[in-house]
Amino acid sequence: MTYTAPNHNNSHLKCNKGKSVVQMFFNRFQLLSAVCLMILMAFYFIDFSKYLGEPPNITPTTPEQSHVSRSPVTRHLPLPGPCTCHQGSTILKDHLPKEQSEELKQRRAREFQQNKIRTTSVLSRLLFALPNSPLQYPIQGYTVQPLTSTVIPALGLHAEKRNSYKVVLSVSKGILTTDIPHQNATVKGSGENKLIIESSNLVLLNNLLAKVSYTSTVYHINTGDLATLQFENHEAVFPIAIKQPQIPVLYDIGTDISSHVTITTKTFLRYRELKVLLDSIRKFYNNIKVIIADDSLEPEPIHRENILHYLMPPAQGWFAGRNLAVSQVTTKYFLWVDDDFVFTEKTKIEKLVEVMEANPELDVVGGAVEENQFYFTLIYEEGEENEGGCLYRMSQGKFHSLPGYPQCFLANGVVNFFLARTDAVQKVGFDPKLQRVAHSEFFMDGLGSLLVASCSHVSIGHQPKTADSQSSTYDKYRIPGENDEEFKLQLHFYKNNLKCIKYG
Repeated sequence: MTYTAPNHNNSHLKCNKGKSVVQMFFNRFQLLSAVCLMILMAFYFIDFSKYLGEPPNITPTTPEQSHVSRSPVTRHLPLPGPCTCHQGSTILKDHLPKEQSEELKQRRAREFQQNKIRTTSVLSRLLFALPNSPLQYPIQGYTVQPLTSTVIPALGLHAEKRNSYKVVLSVSKGILTTDIPHQNATVKGSGENKLIIESSNLVLLNNLLAKVSYTSTVYHINTGDLATLQFENHEAVFPIAIKQPQIPVLYDIGTDISSHVTITTKTFLRYRELKVLLDSIRKFYNNIKVIIADDSLEPEPIHRENILHYLMPPAQGWFAGRNLAVSQVTTKYFLWVDDDFVFTEKTKIEKLVEVMEANPELDVVGGAVEENQFYFTLIYEEGEENEGGCLYRMSQGKFHSLPGYPQCFLANGVVNFFLARTDAVQKVGFDPKLQRVAHSEFFMDGLGSLLVASCSHVSIGHQPKTADSQSSTYDKYRIPGENDEEFKLQLHFYKNNLKCIKYG
């Protein structure tokens, strides 16, 4: 038997090669392990709540408790914090009478709470929907009349096979009803504010859900309710708008401009200018109705066809006259002009009407006076309730242009020459407390209610100022004094719940 000695040199090389491969694999494994450990530690220490909105639920829950951790949050929008006054703003509390300051603040706070009750409802709450829910329900547009039974559309359950299905629906301002099944299902609470439907047949349960109706139990013309729908650990909340339908108020616009528009103005001691205005109107519009509110000290009669002259107690002021004039308008639109304006070839009322008719959501559209197209935006922050909001009137501020009308753009306020939708302006009104310092204040009161635009392609002229025997008397009433300015600031503090205001 021949024995061959092993080649120790080759064996050593093979062994070293094997060790090298193992060592390399081991080093890589160590590196990978270290990286994994670092990642796990990062997951352990990072606070994900600030990214996910809620901390992870690490507490074990039973099936009966699990719906608590998965319930969508229902709450009002966060209360705004203090607003920031723009540089140069007037701090309104500094203009309150010192001896009445605290009492005014307390009265304003009470009145603001009353206003909130009138203008907010449960429909202002934030509603959060969790993912992967088997529940089907309406998320927007479900509106009912008060005290009227209305089917809730689209209620349904889409769940996997189970021995039994149980759905709970509850409300707070009404009652729920559905059909009473003959077999294979039970219904509890029909006619109450909590309805429980249970069945071993999913099709049957969905048929009963499809027939659920809601009826509000308290009469209110504009409020809401929140319905909660539950199945096992799933919960959904959806809004129910309760509204009394409004009867439409339509205007017969006829076939000519006179049936579309009434011209309105306010005059005080300026009959010569008023005559020039009326003559210019008749030059271009011989049939259109003109309404004049007159609070002159010694009124002069005006006898002209299609002109209504309303006399007021003396010196009632700018906004009181506007209220009177607009209250007598019977056409869809009115055109506001000052008594010292003058119609020209560029005063085309039809063009303003065209813009309004093409944009039914518009409420006011202004033009230009002597090619001067004045307009502004209102920058408003609600602020903290007790302190009040911050308001900045930014002159020549504007938004985007109107579709199809590049010469028109949206703003928050315009010049004293404007066409307006009669019913919209009547709802806002002109505060008669403001007698001499007033124009922007109308648009401030209408912020959020009136959609306003300004157009450059329609303008009106302005009569040159002339001196006469009545000029000094007119200026005495027309030019505001320090008391008028102070009163306006105090009015902004209380009426508009403002902390500060800036006219820029």
